Amino acid sequence: MRCVIARFPFDLIKSEVEQSMSGIRPEPVTGSSVTIGSHTYPVKQVGEVITKQDRRDFTEFEVARALTRLGFTCRPAAAPARPAAAGWTETA
Repeated sequence: MRCVIARFPFDLIKSEVEQSMSGIRPEPVTGSSVTIGSHTYPVKQVGEVITKQDRRDFTEFEVARALTRLGFTCRPAAAPARPAAAGWTETA
């Protein structure tokens, strides 16, 4: 499948992405994630491996969109919990 990540075209194949990520230890997930095989990787880590570009050169959205089109399961970053407003009390 042809896709553009960080203004560069790539021809990605699902089996090649799986092969590229085999043997790579997943980093802790702090943002969007993708499941490849039995491992869950940060989307930026996978993007760096498959494009050989610096993580600062592309967005999570670009890589997640390409990986989803290839058939991988991507999950968005978890929303941070909202702290209670000062002086606000909840009554039942």
